[in-house]
Amino acid sequence: MPNYAVSKAKEERLLARMKRLGIKESELEEKFILGAGSGGQKQNKTASCVQLIYPPRNIEVKCQRSRSQALNRYHARCELCDRLEEIIEGKKSARQQKTEKIRRQKRRRSRRQKARMLEEKKKQSKKKQLRRKPKIPDE
Repeated sequence: MPNYAVSKAKEERLLARMKRLGIKESELEEKFILGAGSGGQKQNKTASCVQLIYPPRNIEVKCQRSRSQALNRYHARCELCDRLEEIIEGKKSARQQKTEKIRRQKRRRSRRQKARMLEEKKKQSKKKQLRRKPKIPDE
């Protein structure tokens, strides 16, 4: 049983999930590559980045979430399971949902939406004007 530097419960859940999805440890090709990015000299000198290749589905996962190689091995397998579930069950991952939400937020409003919004703002403005104290003309 591999050691992923996580609790036994998490490790067993991962192995059960891999078994349910039909992923065999023997089918995985695992490589350790030099890390990159912030983390200083230690990060750039150690091969803590994990690259998993799953040939039956032609899926490649790279993981460099932490400086620990063992923890990255665990996270890479979790990511592989997530991607396989996306393919098999056809459900959208949290990452995909997040990117789609951002895309919707950034999208320009249609002319009709913009006109409706401006109309609502005008109505609200009129309501607020009616709440004001009446101006008394100077004599």
